[in-house]
Amino acid sequence: MSLHSQNSKPLELFGLKSDLIRPGDDIFSHIKKALQNASLEVLENDILVIAESALATSENQIVCLSEIQPSPQALEFERLYQIDSREAELVIREADTIFGGVFGVLLTLKDGLLCPNAGIDNSNAPRDCVVLYPKNPTKSAQDIAAFIFEEFGVHVGVIIADSRTQPLRLGCTGVAIGAAGFLATVDKRGETDLFGKTLSVTRIAVADNLASAAEAVMGESDESTPFVLIRNAKAVFDPDASGIVTISPEECMYWGVLKKGAEK
Repeated sequence: MSLHSQNSKPLELFGLKSDLIRPGDDIFSHIKKALQNASLEVLENDILVIAESALATSENQIVCLSEIQPSPQALEFERLYQIDSREAELVIREADTIFGGVFGVLLTLKDGLLCPNAGIDNSNAPRDCVVLYPKNPTKSAQDIAAFIFEEFGVHVGVIIADSRTQPLRLGCTGVAIGAAGFLATVDKRGETDLFGKTLSVTRIAVADNLASAAEAVMGESDESTPFVLIRNAKAVFDPDASGIVTISPEECMYWGVLKKGAEK
């Protein structure tokens, strides 16, 4: 196993434009064509970031709302939070847990990730349709990494990226919902800081940081840039590594404290 974690070269990001990805399309073909159109050679230890909506669309994860019959619970969510009852019904079906909601949004837990509406997205979807999350983001990341190796003979990291709001912040940042080919989280506990103090809690969310960088290139509307190639990332590469490390809500600082309630 060959690991690489140090790189003094500056980080580079290359946005890869694509034709419109339609339900059932071969995502591998779109990736290959995007690389060819950009005249970009894939190098060992590059990281390829894929927009989750593009992947989900290729997997036929498109649902027309006209086909959904809302349940009584979905109708109640519509009354309470003004969310379309048909979309609420899909959230009920897709989410592992629903914590509650605010105007237009239900806060959910999906595959260990806290996210709005179980990751269901009505942007970049056909009219009156929504896009569900990819079926298995980490498996897809592994498959894409294997495809790149077969086509180009190099090992790369792969991130399946989504956009997400942060507590008490306006706007979206990137978050990794699947990864392969490198350590998505690096444990810094036991190392020392600039003043020689031992780090006791620090872990670096490498995949999330790179997903955020890629989101700045992908955009959120009609940029037609569903792929980003990242070069010279300071990551620990391992072809056998995959997955995103999650913690339970009880271990989360925000969740744990807010559940207890304000003390002042």
